[in-house]
Amino acid sequence: MTSILTNNGAMVALQTLQSVNNNLTDAQNEISTGKRVGAASDNAAVWAISKTMESDIAGFNAISESLHVGEATVAVASAGAEQIVEKLTEIKELIVSAQSENVDHTKIQNDIDAKSAQVAAIIAAAQFNGANLLATDVDGNGASSLGVLASLDRVGATGTPTPTEITVDTVDFEANIDLASNLTSFTNVTDAATALTEIEGFLTVAIDGAAALGSDTARLKDQGDFVSKLTDSMKMGVSSMTDTNMEEASARLKALQTQQ
Repeated sequence: MTSILTNNGAMVALQTLQSVNNNLTDAQNEISTGKRVGAASDNAAVWAISKTMESDIAGFNAISESLHVGEATVAVASAGAEQIVEKLTEIKELIVSAQSENVDHTKIQNDIDAKSAQVAAIIAAAQFNGANLLATDVDGNGASSLGVLASLDRVGATGTPTPTEITVDTVDFEANIDLASNLTSFTNVTDAATALTEIEGFLTVAIDGAAALGSDTARLKDQGDFVSKLTDSMKMGVSSMTDTNMEEASARLKALQTQQ
């Protein structure tokens, strides 16, 4: 049927043009923003998932910083512990040399006193940001361990994330390696023999403590590497869901401009 009042062809052409213009606007927005899903109206389900993952990514970025601080704190304590092992070894050498009668025990004892004071100074100074894992009180508030935020564990898509910590215990060299109070001073061979037994015990404590701190340092480093890789994977997951495929969008834009 042909009508002089209604132009069906023109209406169809207009509807097609409006559809092309709408699609053209969408394509231009995708290219200019780089986002295929930039708002809930674009795809509500994908947008909701991406926002949840983005919040987790922000959390893991904070965890990464926490792990860096924790690793530095333990590394400082570990370096101090290793230095103390060296000083105790030097003290042992002096005590061994005092096992003979024809030596100046007083001068040897003076050297030992100086090195003992140095050990105490290392214990007091081995702190990072107020935390000292060589002391009895880690943070000045009575804590015997340092908790380092290590992960956020979420059960299910809508579950509440639960923080997980790595606990690093103090090795308490402050109490366990108190040379000033617990290492026998000597002026003769008999007392020097007693001191030799005591320094062996202190060395065992120091070596065990240094090994424990070294293990904790490696654990924190490994967790930091894992969190970094996990964050990168999550970012790529969000990108694949929401970012614009620029090649596809550019081709579609050219096609729509031709249709227009």
